[in-house]
This record gives sequence, C-alpha cells and structure tokens, in this order.
Amino acid sequence: MPSPAILVDADACPVKAEVEKVAERHGIVVTYVSNGGLRPSRDPMIRNVVVSKGADAADDWIVDNARSNDIVITADIPLAARALALGAHVLGPTGRPFTPETIGMAVAMRDLKQHLRETGESKGYNASFAPQDRSRFLGELDRILRRALKSATPSAIQGLEPPWLPKLR
Repeated sequence: MPSPAILVDADACPVKAEVEKVAERHGIVVTYVSNGGLRPSRDPMIRNVVVSKGADAADDWIVDNARSNDIVITADIPLAARALALGAHVLGPTGRPFTPETIGMAVAMRDLKQHLRETGESKGYNASFAPQDRSRFLGELDRILRRALKSATPSAIQGLEPPWLPKLR
C-alpha cells in the first residue's frame, strides 16, 4: 500500500502551518486544494491545486483524488462523509476526528443547525478557533498519521511476517 498523503480543504483552513509541521516530520506529501488564494511553496512536499470557483469543486477534487488510508483535513461535514466512504482518515481543524461511527450524528447536527438558521431560530454563530483547538489538532493529526503509516507497511497489511524472513523460534 502506498504511503498516505494529506489532502487539505484549504479555503479558510486555520491549521496549514500545523499540517506542514507534522507532515514534514513524517516525510508526507501535503496537497492544499482551494478555489484560489494559495501562497506558493518552495517545499517539494507541498502541492497546491487551484480548482474552479464552483460550489463543491474543491470537495469533488479531493474525493476524486483521495485514496484509502489518506488523511483529509476539512471542516466540511458532507466532504468528511464522502472521504470516509473512500476509507480515508478525516480530521477537522479543531482536532475533532470524523469516523464511520460519528459521521451520522455530525451530518444530522449540521442539517438541524441549517434548518434552525433558515427558520430564524438560530443566528448561526460558530465558536471561535481557540489555542486549545490548535493543540488538539496537532496531537490528533500526529496520532492519525502514525496509524496510517503503520497500516501502510506490507507486514501490517497482511498481518504476517514476510515469507522470506527465517523463523528464529
């Protein structure tokens, strides 16, 4: 299995520096996907992809290019659900992981909040991004990346030692 990559829904992503820091430590390629406004990087491990201005163009690009065991960074819950369906690991910028077990509730809460905003019952204010969110994100990204790297090794995939390895027991 190839080494995992990190794909970032980069429009308004507050943790780009943190993604680069963790990815550099592990030698992982990072791809930022945006509708525009990305600052070029001289780092060969950083890729920028600019997509058309369509509503879900960045999301569609990420889903079309993500593989099982890749890591997707996004606050977009529908994109998180689509990436999980591909077998990707998904992490929000606040350090909240999206998993197959939690995505259903996240989608339901998103839909409820949208309904409350549309009916005027809620003003729709989001919590501000706090320093503890940044810290939680760093720790969770490192944990998920280590797990993805471990599952990318051939012996971990097969659950066996390589056949050519002599038995020393």
